Amino acid sequence: MELKEQQINQFKDEGYLILSNFFDQYEVQALVIELERFYRQDLGRNVATDGDGETCSTIMHNYQVIPLNNISDLYRALPYCSKVKTVVSQLLGDPYIRHLDQIFLKPPGTGVGTSWHTDNGYFRISDPTKGTGMWIALHDASLENGTLQVIPNGHRLEYSHQRDPYSNHHITCDPDESKAIPVEVDAGGIVFFNYGIPHCTKENKTDKMRGGCAYHFLRQDYIPEQSQQMHNLPVITGPDATGGVREYGVKVEGTWEQEIQKLVG
Repeated sequence: MELKEQQINQFKDEGYLILSNFFDQYEVQALVIELERFYRQDLGRNVATDGDGETCSTIMHNYQVIPLNNISDLYRALPYCSKVKTVVSQLLGDPYIRHLDQIFLKPPGTGVGTSWHTDNGYFRISDPTKGTGMWIALHDASLENGTLQVIPNGHRLEYSHQRDPYSNHHITCDPDESKAIPVEVDAGGIVFFNYGIPHCTKENKTDKMRGGCAYHFLRQDYIPEQSQQMHNLPVITGPDATGGVREYGVKVEGTWEQEIQKLVG
């Protein structure tokens, strides 16, 4: 998938890019089948707390599944999908790594959001524009069910983060919410946002669950030298890329369609 020059420029200038209907109905169906398995097998955990940062809430739920690549061949294969590689390469440049993969699931009624933060509040990369999140709407995402919100151009400011009292491990910041825009897309729509863009999700006020999957990609030449763990992460493009053989012991690249077929036929 080749992006238009205007789209690339928007990402570079404003720090984000929304692409509707990026994944088709069969790809979304397979992703949701796996999501429902994760939830059924309790492979994640509720990270919402009662406001003290420790006590697991019984009335608020923010169900996190992390990582994904060790519990699902489908989610492991997604970063190697040709259209994902093509777009990320156009936005970040090559070579790049798959930095992180996770899902947040908001149950109906009791699902709460993830507070405002920037990814670089966690990752501490020297140039936050050299990394990007890729958020995938696994269900139709709207204001009512608490879809992701981003602040365009937010990467031009720095933000002080502190521990989020409503999460057992997250941090949060306090940007100008009046500048936020909601990412309202059908299931399969995605948004890219660089590591410096403030973003959050809100509570799910509907009677249906809403899931969002987030991958993070980072230019390989911006891995901090002292971070040995990051040097072991999957290299997706460039001369060090092996299609997953080095990292997983098997060839993962080229299996995306096969993994979809296994799940949806």
